[in-house]
Amino acid sequence: MSTEPARPIDDAAIEVTPDAATEALSLLEGEGLDTDVAGLRLFVQQGGCAGLSYGMRFDTEPEEDDLVVEHHELRVFVDPASRNYIGGSKLDYEHGLQAAGFHVENPNVVSECGCGESFRT
Repeated sequence: MSTEPARPIDDAAIEVTPDAATEALSLLEGEGLDTDVAGLRLFVQQGGCAGLSYGMRFDTEPEEDDLVVEHHELRVFVDPASRNYIGGSKLDYEHGLQAAGFHVENPNVVSECGCGESFRT
C-alpha cells in the first residue's frame, strides 16, 4: 500500500453498530457459517481514484496474526497491514432506497474520491 498510515491503532478501536452486526450476522447465517467461529473480514486494499479502498468478505476463521474484535456477537477480523488505516473506525449499515449497505466511518481519512468508494490517509 503506497499511502502512509496515519497512526497505529488501539486494538479495541474498531466499533460495529448494532445495525451492521445484525445485517452481517444474518448474511453469515444465510451462508451457513458458524457465527461462533466465522466472521466479517474488514480490510484496506490499493485501488480507486483516491488510492485506497475498503474490502469486506466472510472468513470461516481468523488468521493467526489478525486483530479479532467482537461487537454485538459479530466477530470482525482485521489483518496487520490494514490495522493502521482503520483505527478508530466505525462500521455501520445504512438502510435506504439508494444507499443501502455497509459503510466505514474512518477518522483517519484525509480525502475521499467523489463517489466515496476510495480514500487517502
